Amino acid sequence: MKLTRLLVMLFSASLTSTISQAEQVSDVLTGPYLGQKKPGTTPQVFAPGAVSTQHRDYNAFFSPDMTEFYFTRRDNHTGKWTLMSYIQRNNQWHEQVVGPRVGRPFLAPDGKTMHLGKYYMTRTACGWGSLQVLGPMFDREDWGIMRLTSSSKGTYILDDYKSGDVIRVSKVVNGKRQPPKALGPEVNTGKYNAHPFIAPDDSYIIWDGQRESGYGESDLYVSFRQKDGSWGEAINLGDKVNTSGREASASVTPDGKYLFFNRDVGDKEGDVYWVDAQVIEVLRPN
Repeated sequence: MKLTRLLVMLFSASLTSTISQAEQVSDVLTGPYLGQKKPGTTPQVFAPGAVSTQHRDYNAFFSPDMTEFYFTRRDNHTGKWTLMSYIQRNNQWHEQVVGPRVGRPFLAPDGKTMHLGKYYMTRTACGWGSLQVLGPMFDREDWGIMRLTSSSKGTYILDDYKSGDVIRVSKVVNGKRQPPKALGPEVNTGKYNAHPFIAPDDSYIIWDGQRESGYGESDLYVSFRQKDGSWGEAINLGDKVNTSGREASASVTPDGKYLFFNRDVGDKEGDVYWVDAQVIEVLRPN
């Protein structure tokens, strides 16, 4: 707990200093999706030179109203990770540093809560508030939560790299948060499973994992919720999305139109890719 309090203080101090930095304004990035040409069913690098750069750029996602875009960046020179954002004002996108990266950030569907692993912060009139801990059931020393995402119903999907590289779910029942439980072998199979995303309507989850039947170092998988509430067998997103390299940290834009993910191939690490979300829908059971 001492380490948690120290991390909160350090993050808050850094957030206060970095968020006041002058914004970098681009006269190029205008329009929806940072002005990028929309992809089809073949993944394309997203915003090369702006988001996908020489550095390691990861974990991209939009705010629910699609006017904010966030991603994390590891500077190849310093090795430091930063949470970055582009904010749309008057149809123009403004780049800024939010603060140091903690966990794998992701915005809740309400747009007011930023999840950062076992931590979170809430939106204030001045930006983002101080770092908070979700609660005792998520602050266990024997758990290692990298990414936690939530649905509109409040369902949490989270990973755990300390105790078996498994995916866990925490539901809200009668207004009360339930303890996280590991999903079954439909999801938790193979060498590891990590960085889950849950659809806002609870209808599917996407995550990255490594299995003998996969295409590369790690692949993206989807599991659809069944009529009885259980999760269906993991489905590989296929060779249009997965390669011999590493695909990870997927999410779907709030408008449901595009799948974002990361791809590492050979010596090139950390480019952000996007593709038409039909690559998911064609796999959905009838």
